[in-house]
Amino acid sequence: MDARPPGLIIAAPRSGSGKTLLTLGLMRGFRSAGLAVGGAKCGPDYIDPAFHAAATGNSSYNLDSWAMPPALIGALGQAAGEACDLILCEGLMGLFDGVPEAPGRTGSTADTAAALSWPVLLVIDVGGQSQTAAALVLGCASFDRRVKIAGVVLNRVASARHDRLVRQSIEALGIPVVGALPRMEKISLPERHLGLVQAREITDLDKRLDELADFVCQHVDKAAVKSLARPSKGTAGPMAAMPLPARRIAIARDDAFSFIYPHLLGSWRRAGAKVSFFSPLANEPPPEDSDFVWLPGGYPELHAKRLSEAGQFFDGLRRLARQRPVHGECGGYMVLGERIIDAAGETYPMARLLGVSFSFAKRKLQLGYREARLTVSHPLGEADAILRGHEFHYATIEKNDPNEQPFALVHDAHGEVQASGSRRGNVSGSFFHFIAGLS
Repeated sequence: MDARPPGLIIAAPRSGSGKTLLTLGLMRGFRSAGLAVGGAKCGPDYIDPAFHAAATGNSSYNLDSWAMPPALIGALGQAAGEACDLILCEGLMGLFDGVPEAPGRTGSTADTAAALSWPVLLVIDVGGQSQTAAALVLGCASFDRRVKIAGVVLNRVASARHDRLVRQSIEALGIPVVGALPRMEKISLPERHLGLVQAREITDLDKRLDELADFVCQHVDKAAVKSLARPSKGTAGPMAAMPLPARRIAIARDDAFSFIYPHLLGSWRRAGAKVSFFSPLANEPPPEDSDFVWLPGGYPELHAKRLSEAGQFFDGLRRLARQRPVHGECGGYMVLGERIIDAAGETYPMARLLGVSFSFAKRKLQLGYREARLTVSHPLGEADAILRGHEFHYATIEKNDPNEQPFALVHDAHGEVQASGSRRGNVSGSFFHFIAGLS
């Protein structure tokens, strides 16, 4: 008997089809039925995995075929199912959506399904169509022979007749329909400009998840869903996603700084690091014995006034920066700069450790994969080391110090190269979120 728990990927032909709501409803539903459920998320996403963790009570790992070496995906696929009975992995965008890259490294949900041999449960928004949905399912089932469409859940079903027409046409293909969700407006999760509001910000999240589970499990056959899952056949390798930057790592963590990938923390801890957390919003400085301070991304612009008044945090950060490396990514980068201008045009001073200022009054979306080559040696790697990750923000750079060296040279998945970020003494930062070293 295979000791690995069975896994299943919940995917869709396009974004907005209902992947997240179905995933969370099934996760909480299985957990309420007494199963230990592990979670995973395809692609670079901080927010969905936090909801997975709230729904299951277990960590949820990102699986990214563009940014991660295949062996790391295999290792994380196993880690997601540790001490669990079932793994549910939420896809990203459409099932086959990715970037131009070698087969298996496009970042698509299909690549992850193929790498781990997890079948796909396809959720289809059937609003405004009936038998045509079967053509869509057939296309998904035949487009990539590496991927197995094991079952389908219908979403936004208008009536019993609508259900019957769609179900019969899909099941004629030999693919079972294991659920049909009626149109539902009452149960939802709040959103903001980078996606859902963070799980930790929703005070009644457990109640919402229970309501969602009740709705999903009323209309989806959980036993049939569980029977579709299969153990991973992926080859696991080492889980060292990134070099160990230091032995004592201090990380900002609160509502302003929450974008932290669990696989990175796990990798550093397994390598022997002592990881501690502090809250800038609570005016806490980083621990004095830190060897490396990391300000991750998040939503500092929503807390700019409170951060600007956190004198003890800034004093402690500046004091440590004289002797120890400090790095900020995205939101953390903004806080290391001179000031943040919020969406209302209000200006708030920040750490002034880098000569860059940021504005949300002039919004411009920057989104996509990035490959970064470090300009000089850094705790995250030697000079010319290559890291893979992504960028996702609306902030624009209002002012930059031309005398500061860039943190890295980055290019997107289509080959466009540009300098990114800033370095001044021990302090560095950029919009680049790192996921793994290239191998």
